[in-house]
Amino acid sequence: MSYIGKQPRKAALTSSDIEDGIITAAKIEDGAVVAAEIASNAVTTAKINADAVTAAKIADNAVVTAGINADAVTGAKIADDAINSEHYTDGSIDTAHIADAQVTLAKLAADSVNATKIADDAISEEHLDVTAITGHTAETSVADGDLVVVHDASASALRKMTVANLVANAGGGKVLQVLTATDVTTRSSTSTSFVTASNSLSVDITPSATSSKIFVQVSLEALTPSNARFFSTIYKDSTNLGDTNGMASINQSVDGASVSMTFLDSPSSTSELTYAVYIKTNGTQCQVNANNTKSCIVVMEIGA
Repeated sequence: MSYIGKQPRKAALTSSDIEDGIITAAKIEDGAVVAAEIASNAVTTAKINADAVTAAKIADNAVVTAGINADAVTGAKIADDAINSEHYTDGSIDTAHIADAQVTLAKLAADSVNATKIADDAISEEHLDVTAITGHTAETSVADGDLVVVHDASASALRKMTVANLVANAGGGKVLQVLTATDVTTRSSTSTSFVTASNSLSVDITPSATSSKIFVQVSLEALTPSNARFFSTIYKDSTNLGDTNGMASINQSVDGASVSMTFLDSPSSTSELTYAVYIKTNGTQCQVNANNTKSCIVVMEIGA
């Protein structure tokens, strides 16, 4: 290059030698300015045209959280399927951000939803699988302590109740089981204390609930000779349910007589119980089932 006069002395070009606005983007060749030639903090936002910085000009991992304004990343700037569960903070998804009918059975892991995750009164009948109850094994018997679900109409809520309480509130009175025994063999006795009338006139029963009552009915055919007296009663295991003279008695009846006894017992037990007919005399021989007659005992469990 030619010069008029003396050739200028070579010297480094500093920022004070360049007037503002002199160097434009068109005057800089691609790749001419490298990062090492730019002073720290020298490029300000005022020196960058709008939309001038493209993805190709940003190094991987160069943009940190502190360099992004709050709420600056919008849905339009997030690619489809770009956010997965590892990027959600625990507890960050609330009901307002779940669309209606979006949580299906297929999206629930086994045993994943517990009571603390369900709002009160949140599950209505329309959201229950119709097989939720019908799909379970059917029970043919229940225990007092088993639980059933009932609807409390006064509170419009579901409640639980034991079978014993349900039966008690239902009013009871239902015959739960009936057992009977008969005897047609002639039996004789002169015992002055109560003895079994016959091994055949006894019934073993196991109540299904402690609240049940046991109703016992006995029909005897007895024959007593002259000067004889016949007494009968009902025993539960080893306990006389009558008094010292039993529940019924007859005096001389050479042709035979019918004797009836009934008793309503409240055993408060679910163990096996034995109800049996016992008899005694005044020491004179008496007979049961004489003249081809028949005696019987009937035992019924009545639901409370």
